[in-house]
Amino acid sequence: MEINTGNTAWLLLSSALVLLMTPGLALFYGGLNRSKGALNMMMMSFSAIGLISVLWVLYGFTLAFGTNDNAGFNNILGSFSQYWGTGTGWIGEEWMVAGAGTGIPTYVFMVFQMMFAIITVALISGSLSDRLKFGGWVLFALGWFTIVYVPVAHWVWGGGWIGVKLGALDFAGGTAVHINAGAAALGVILVLGKRIGWPRENMRPHNVPFVALGAGLLWFGWFGFNAGSELTVDGVTAVAFVNTQVATAAALLGWIIVEWLRDGKPTLVGASSGAVAGLVAITPACGFIAPLPAAVLGIIAGAVCALAVGLKYKFGYDDSLDVVGVHFVGGWIGSLGIGFFATTQVNAVASRESLFYGGGLDQLWRQFVGSAAVTLYSLVIAAVIALILKSVKLLRVSEEAEIGGIDIADHGETAYDFTPAGGTGGGGAFAMAGINRPAGVDADGKADVSQKVAG
Repeated sequence: MEINTGNTAWLLLSSALVLLMTPGLALFYGGLNRSKGALNMMMMSFSAIGLISVLWVLYGFTLAFGTNDNAGFNNILGSFSQYWGTGTGWIGEEWMVAGAGTGIPTYVFMVFQMMFAIITVALISGSLSDRLKFGGWVLFALGWFTIVYVPVAHWVWGGGWIGVKLGALDFAGGTAVHINAGAAALGVILVLGKRIGWPRENMRPHNVPFVALGAGLLWFGWFGFNAGSELTVDGVTAVAFVNTQVATAAALLGWIIVEWLRDGKPTLVGASSGAVAGLVAITPACGFIAPLPAAVLGIIAGAVCALAVGLKYKFGYDDSLDVVGVHFVGGWIGSLGIGFFATTQVNAVASRESLFYGGGLDQLWRQFVGSAAVTLYSLVIAAVIALILKSVKLLRVSEEAEIGGIDIADHGETAYDFTPAGGTGGGGAFAMAGINRPAGVDADGKADVSQKVAG
C-alpha cells in the first residue's frame, strides 16, 4: 500500500496540535497557581513531555497498540515485542491494523498517540501543586504511565476489553484521558494531603492572563485532539471539528451563567475553565453525535463542572486546580453523553443507537461500566503509588519548603524577579518600571509601615 499523503499530513499536523496542548496546559495551570509555585507547576507539564516521549517509543506504544499474539493477553495488553524500542522493521512496511486502508505509516500513528499519553500524565499535576516533590512527581509519572495509562489505552483503543468486548465508545479520550487522569488526581491527593493553610488562606490564581492564554492554546490544539482522532479526512472529521467548537462555546456560556447567578459576576477564570470543561466533555462524543446535541452536552458540562469544583470544600480534599471537578466530572458527562446522543447517522462505528435515538439503555450502561472500571483502576493504583512514595519520603516537600515556595526549594528559580539589575535598593520594582514609587509603598511594592497612621 502506498502512503496516502493527505491523511498522513493531516495526522502529522494533528500530532503537532496535540503537543501544543501541553505547553498550553502549563500556562493554564501556571496562571491558576500561586506565584511561588508557578514554575514548578509548569515544570511538571514540560517534564511529562520529556519522560513520556521516551517511554512511549521504548515500550508504551507496543503494549498499548501492538496486535501480534502475546499468549492470550490481548484483552489486557498489546504486544510485548511488535513495536518494542526503536526497531526498524515497521518504518515503511507495517501498517496500522486500527487504520487499515488509511495509507498512514505506523510511525505517524505512533507519534499521534504519544501526544495523548503526554498530556494525560500532565493533566494530573494540576491537583498536586505547591506540595509534591519534583522527584516524586517524576517517579509517580513513570509508574502511573506504565501501570495505568498504557493498559487503559489498550482497553479502550488498542483492541482491549472495554472497546471490543464491552462495546463502550470513546472517540478521542474521555475515558482513556480525562476520567483516567481525574481519578488518578483524586487518588494521589487523598494520600498527599492538603496544602498548608487550605482552605483558610487566599489561594486565588496569580496570573489570569496566563490562564486565558493557556485555555486558548488548549482550545486551538484540541481540534487536532478530537478531529485528528478520525485519522482520515472525511465527513466524521468535519463533524468532530464542528462539535468541538460548538460544545466548547456552549460550555463557556454555561459556566459563566452559573457564576453570574451564584456570585453576581462572571469571571475570565470562569470563562476559561468553562471552555476547558466543554473540551473535556465533547472529547469522547465528538465523532458520534450531531452539532445540536453537542451544544446541549457543552452547556450541561459547563454548568455542572462550575458547581462540581465546589465539592472539594464539602468533602475536604485539596484539588488545587480543579482537575477532579473539570476533567473527571467533565469526562463522565461526555462518556455518558454518548449513551444519550450517539447515532449511526453520524458515525457507523456507533453500532447501537443511543437512548434519544430509540436505542434504549444499551449503549448507556456500556459507557457507565467502562468509565467506572477506569475510575476504580486508576484511582486505586495512583493511591498505591503515592503511598509507596510517601513511605520512602519522596512524596511531599518539607513544611519550610512549602511555605517558602516550591519553586525555590525544588528548582532554585522563581517566576518573577523584581530585584533591580544593579543590586538591592534604588526603588525596587517601581524603579525597574521607570515610575516613581507611590506614597506609602516601600521599594518592594509592599505597604510602608512607617507611613501608616493610627486609626
